[in-house]
Amino acid sequence: MDTSHQIILNLASRCGLIRPRDLDALGLPTVALTRLARQGLLARVGRGLYALPDRVISEHGALAEVARKQPRAIVCLLSALRVHELTTQSPFEVWIGIPNNARTPKMDYPPLRVVRFSAPGLTEGVDQHQIDGVPVQVTNVPRTVADCFKFRNKIGLDVALEALQETWRAKRASMDDLWRYATLGRVANVMRPYMESLS
Repeated sequence: MDTSHQIILNLASRCGLIRPRDLDALGLPTVALTRLARQGLLARVGRGLYALPDRVISEHGALAEVARKQPRAIVCLLSALRVHELTTQSPFEVWIGIPNNARTPKMDYPPLRVVRFSAPGLTEGVDQHQIDGVPVQVTNVPRTVADCFKFRNKIGLDVALEALQETWRAKRASMDDLWRYATLGRVANVMRPYMESLS
């Protein structure tokens, strides 16, 4: 096996998922991805996305795929609730937040549900998780709950209430943290009666 192929396989092992542009950055020919896939040494998992064929895929594998293709996107709302194990919902779409002025990303798979955030919403309460070897930006628990109330018309008030109750029951966030993100998201007045009923 030539050296460039070994470098690509090592990269796939380290990063989980690789794209042609990852090879461009290393000065390697992108056609090598197709060759390695034909030889069965790499698997094409999506358009422009390759991985080792025997890689372990977690239940959140779709989030890793989205993060590799849309590194600025933030996993939020129902998808973030799923990561934090705070919902009985099982969304078939990946919910992501993008900047207000960004173009809506297009992906064949997985299907996306897109919401838009202002500049503070892209950094406040966002943590980095490693999913299948890929860094994925995910809103933290109190921020996710506040976002659920902010976007209650899209996801349903029942989902937001379930998230708040489960977060409080499982002691996953303090009242102060919930209040902070409710204030930042301008939903403090909406959340106040529900929060008061918990304490």
